[in-house]
Amino acid sequence: MGTLRGRLFALLALLGTVTALAVGGATYVSVRAEADELFDYQLRQTALSLRDQGRIASDEAAALADPSLDYLVQIWSMQGLEIYSSRPRGMTEALPPRAVLGFSNLRLGSQEWRVFSAATPLRVVQVAQPLEVRRHMAALAALRSVAPIAIALPLVAAAIWWLIGVSLAPLARTVQAAQTRNAGALEALPTAGLPGEVAPLVDAFNALLGRLAAAFEVQRSFVADAAHELRTPLTALKLQLGLLRDSAPGPEQETAIARLRSGIDRSVHLVEQLLTLARAEPGAPADPRPLDLADIARQAVADAQPLAERAGVTLQLEAPQPVIVEADPQALRSAARNLVDNAIKYGARTVRVQALREAGGRLLRVDDDGPGIPPAQRERVFDRFQRGESAQAESTQGSGLGLAIVRAAARQQGAEVTLEDAPLGGLRAEIRWAQAKA
Repeated sequence: MGTLRGRLFALLALLGTVTALAVGGATYVSVRAEADELFDYQLRQTALSLRDQGRIASDEAAALADPSLDYLVQIWSMQGLEIYSSRPRGMTEALPPRAVLGFSNLRLGSQEWRVFSAATPLRVVQVAQPLEVRRHMAALAALRSVAPIAIALPLVAAAIWWLIGVSLAPLARTVQAAQTRNAGALEALPTAGLPGEVAPLVDAFNALLGRLAAAFEVQRSFVADAAHELRTPLTALKLQLGLLRDSAPGPEQETAIARLRSGIDRSVHLVEQLLTLARAEPGAPADPRPLDLADIARQAVADAQPLAERAGVTLQLEAPQPVIVEADPQALRSAARNLVDNAIKYGARTVRVQALREAGGRLLRVDDDGPGIPPAQRERVFDRFQRGESAQAESTQGSGLGLAIVRAAARQQGAEVTLEDAPLGGLRAEIRWAQAKA
């Protein structure tokens, strides 16, 4: 797996190389074409100059006869007689006297020549140059023009590599900060100087770290609270067992056994509540399926009927028609039962359970005529092991987990829990599923 720096450099280097090749190729072709035009211009000017002079001076003839000169000059009379020729030694074949006026290409022996011919009423002037020489000189000129691009290419590549490193340095510092941390370090990673494309990713990761830190803190608090809550009944059980051991057979022993059984029941209930809360926590496995809230409400009322009869509470059920929701059966039954149990335990004389479909969605509602919960305390009672002031004042037995289970189970099913004043005078607890968007 390549690094981001390596990938960026490879892409930019490829782009730069393709661009340099395209520019260099275009420059090479353009310079060669311009060189050919320049050589043609020199041929033409030389021929016209000789045509207009009328004769060739001795010094000019000596210069034209220089073996290092790449040009060949021939002058013919209109009758086809050769007046002058500067062809080098060894060249036995002269340019043809019947010339094509202007530019033309012709082959003499083993060489190709570029020829320009100009005529006057008395003579014809021909100036020629070997095409091989022209091509060689044009290629050298073109290569000299392309050479700076070839020299600059590796320098530009080195600059790109350095600039990418500078640009990614903040990301490298962030990676180093993450690598040097231990498993318990959940502080946010540094984001100073990060590129705009990477900063949102690090911000999202920091938000995830914040959520993890909050979840771990909640877990630590939950474990500490659970240990505290379990220690109290277990200590009481130990004391009751000691009393049972020391008591003589008879009514006193029966009373001790009854207290011990009651303490065991409370401990078992607390453990069951803890397990129910753990199953409703985010991330816990769920088995959502279509459920009828009316059936859930009827079952909760039926299960709570013995408790209500012992407490002298009247249970009312209002579920006129099926109300279908997608939810986990066990979690939803536990939430409904906890709402009804809470209403019965905390001072109500009438508890009304409703499963309804309203314009705003579908809901499971529990109203009571008990003392209720002050608005300032309603959010706090959803915390684990928290109980309302009225429950504490009346020494009502409970684990303080009921509403925490209700909220966790509701959120697991995509619903929300609200607490408000009930028309009966007590508290209204409501689990609401929002209306699905069309």
